[in-house]
Amino acid sequence: MRLEDKVAVITGGGSGVGATTARLFASEGAKVLVTGRRPEPLAAIAVEVGGVSVAGDTGDPAHAKEVVAEAIAAFGGIDVIVACAGVGTEAKVGEVDDEDWRRTFGTNLDGPMMLAREALPVMIERGGGSIVLVASTNGMAAAPASVAYDVSKAGVIALARAIAVDYGPQGIRANALCPGWVMTPMGDGSMDELGASKGLGRQGAYDLATADVPLRRAGTAEEMAACCLFLASDESSIVSGTALVADGGGQAVELTSTAFSTG
Repeated sequence: MRLEDKVAVITGGGSGVGATTARLFASEGAKVLVTGRRPEPLAAIAVEVGGVSVAGDTGDPAHAKEVVAEAIAAFGGIDVIVACAGVGTEAKVGEVDDEDWRRTFGTNLDGPMMLAREALPVMIERGGGSIVLVASTNGMAAAPASVAYDVSKAGVIALARAIAVDYGPQGIRANALCPGWVMTPMGDGSMDELGASKGLGRQGAYDLATADVPLRRAGTAEEMAACCLFLASDESSIVSGTALVADGGGQAVELTSTAFSTG
């Protein structure tokens, strides 16, 4: 098993990619702690994977301390962090609300930073470990009216690089995972909005959103969890400070040439 006896902390672990990653990691031998805002789904996932849950706000420094303390109490330390918690808001630079900006950054960027800051000494004491920060292709290219989400996810990619540079000598690897569209509750909500505006159902909206993606489809939570497993395990032992793009080839497309497509 690829994570036998490793202790993994997974934020956003109550649903979507986080919950799926918790299940996969547990099946690979990891001891799992899941955290997020909603106590009930977190507790259900923890029971399912034989782990523990800690509910709270990922953007609260006190929560980061509580998570690390609970991981130590329950399992003796931390070897892996997967930061999946994320939120988005729709607004242009000239329209974004201060509260929405702070909330987005608090969850998407402050949370991973504070958890890593709190966990790094524990991970180093155990000889090192792997930190996987779930960013987005939005951190590499801007989407319309998504300034807070785009900028926060760009920051997540930079955070992974900074951790890799600063703590690589102590055995810490850090990488960002950059999904495109993924069929999760968060993705479904966006597709339902798009579908309503275009007179399409959810699947029709996914098809429209990925019409120029080479694989012509969105990703699945299972595929993203598999990427997290690769980055967390020794299979990626030489991989650090990079961004793994998992978007079906979308970032490879030169958009101004799509008019010439014959496929």
